[in-house]
Amino acid sequence: MDIRHIDESYHVSPQITQDDTAALAAAGFKTLICNRPDAEVPPVLQSDAMRAAAEAAGLDFHVLPLTHQTMTPENIARQAELVARSEGPVLAYCASGTRCTVIWSLAQAMDGSRDTDEILAKAAAAGYDLAGLRPQLEIMRQV
Repeated sequence: MDIRHIDESYHVSPQITQDDTAALAAAGFKTLICNRPDAEVPPVLQSDAMRAAAEAAGLDFHVLPLTHQTMTPENIARQAELVARSEGPVLAYCASGTRCTVIWSLAQAMDGSRDTDEILAKAAAAGYDLAGLRPQLEIMRQV
């Protein structure tokens, strides 16, 4: 697993497997968010199979598949709500962790909790260069 720390409550990862869920629970994670559409993965990694493994490990599991077209204000708010409702650390995963980091960044800008430089710095520290997102983050902070 390649878990990347974004902030105290939010971490991202490339695709995980069913076998990873017990280790994630043992590491203290409470919630998994799958941001990867089922069409991108084989049946063994699709959301129903991952949900069963996560719940068997005692983890909350949510599915919010993201693409460029579904990175909407409603989905940004939904992801932020899932993180806020978690009773502990969250791991969100997709193909590389980038979508999970982008949606976190947009949520931070939308709620005004962090300035753009801090958002981009946290993403960069986790290995995600989102500098091209700066104009969108600035617009969202003003809305």
